[in-house]
Amino acid sequence: MATIFDVADWFLSKEAMTPKKLQKLCYYYKAWGLALYDEDLLPRAKFEAWVHGPVNPALYQRYLGYMWQDIPQKPDNSAKFTEKEIELLESVWLTYGDMTANALEAQTHTEHPWRNARIGLSDLEKCKAPISNDDMRNFYRIVYRQNQGE
Repeated sequence: MATIFDVADWFLSKEAMTPKKLQKLCYYYKAWGLALYDEDLLPRAKFEAWVHGPVNPALYQRYLGYMWQDIPQKPDNSAKFTEKEIELLESVWLTYGDMTANALEAQTHTEHPWRNARIGLSDLEKCKAPISNDDMRNFYRIVYRQNQGE
């Protein structure tokens, strides 16, 4: 099974990007896997509700030195993924890849999984509360159904 670092490298094979954008793309990969497949495709990767949106602490540590600078583009690593995983990666990339890091942050701030993890806190208060897999699954499943006209 692929790791969060494999997923991050796949997105980085598409373009150089900031750690913040990379975090949000990896988050959406996990969230949409839960919603569409009812499967945690990154079972060891937990996301927390930080000030700037969902963050995986291990991924944060790996790219901490880049701060607001782009992480360089990486070679294609598609061979590490199943067909189903590639399909989801491509879907997340097509949906969110053209958004800026700040636009992705703003979007996650409007969505229930991040907001639910931060109940009782302002948007600017530090927080390391985990974002619930159930919240991700349920919220993005509703978004999917709405987009399908159900």
